Amino acid sequence: MERKYVLVINPGSTSTKVAIYEDEDEIKSYKLHHNRSELEKYKKVSDQYDYRIRLIYDWLENQNINMKSLKAVVGRGGILRPMPGGTYLVTDKMVDDLEIGIGGEHASNLGGMLAKGIADKEGVPSYIVDPVAVDEFRDVARISGLKGIVRKSQIHALNVKAVSYRRAKELNKDLKDLNFIVAHLGGGISIAPVEGGRMIDVNNASEMGPFSPERTGELPVMSLIDLCYSKEYTFEEMKEKIKGNGGLMSYLGTVDAREVEEKIDAGDEYAKLIYDAMIYQIGKEIGAVATVLKGKVDNIILTGGLAYSEYLVRKVKDMVEFISEVIVYPGEDEMDALNKGVLRVFNGKEKPKIYEEEVVF
Repeated sequence: MERKYVLVINPGSTSTKVAIYEDEDEIKSYKLHHNRSELEKYKKVSDQYDYRIRLIYDWLENQNINMKSLKAVVGRGGILRPMPGGTYLVTDKMVDDLEIGIGGEHASNLGGMLAKGIADKEGVPSYIVDPVAVDEFRDVARISGLKGIVRKSQIHALNVKAVSYRRAKELNKDLKDLNFIVAHLGGGISIAPVEGGRMIDVNNASEMGPFSPERTGELPVMSLIDLCYSKEYTFEEMKEKIKGNGGLMSYLGTVDAREVEEKIDAGDEYAKLIYDAMIYQIGKEIGAVATVLKGKVDNIILTGGLAYSEYLVRKVKDMVEFISEVIVYPGEDEMDALNKGVLRVFNGKEKPKIYEEEVVF
């Protein structure tokens, strides 16, 4: 029987991860690195398409991959229009939106474009899975408190969905019959109540919720307004303070939690106060979203890079275990999650969605 593979493509700001999967097994993988000086030649992210697809084909050729053995290509989903979660066929309309950057410029916009370009040439389907643009909010969750400002769903959707599927499989239950609170803990933090597989609310990791290694999270509004009008910072400098130079970076000059824990072990009380404050806010947010599920929580799932920290996990558990059992899946495996999204379609567990049918234009 001829072996068939799925090609997975995950574009980043200075790299493109590629992998070949046979069913659930990763056969080959590689991280193609791109020099910033090379990428700076291109005005828009989408202009990098020819450059990146050439490198992918070079890698496939070097690995002696028979292109006729591909059964599908899947790419990381970009910043599209708000859409429900799921595995989507890449359509011409989706590519149009990715190319113009309908939701903003981001390297992940290339994922669907590259997947379709290769798949069309080889005569196989192309997909994206649970992009950042996933929006499954109830309408009541969109109201901010000030007319004209809407709470938006921006979330680490791929990993939140992936660990939800993983836990449901371990419990031998259908995800539709389970409620989880998933806390993705990384450079940004997303804490979402997941009801029957749908992420019905979330703190926008760039604007609300706990502070993180590099982001401020929610801030006292009046003090923030005062800072904005202090004339000390430009518009761009303020955005950088909120996202990139906030959180642990603002207080301790690092985004590396391991460095912070080393300071704590060395007796640095200020570092301990700041780190404990971040953990406190994580626990408080988990408790808050438990109310959205009316306390009916099958598990609390901690995932992302910070979930490797025994110190952090222990303290979060101490705050929230009264709600439900805490399950820990450290890190995130985006390549595996993309492949499994395609497998759910091939195995008949999920129907592929059509962008134009799911999004309100």
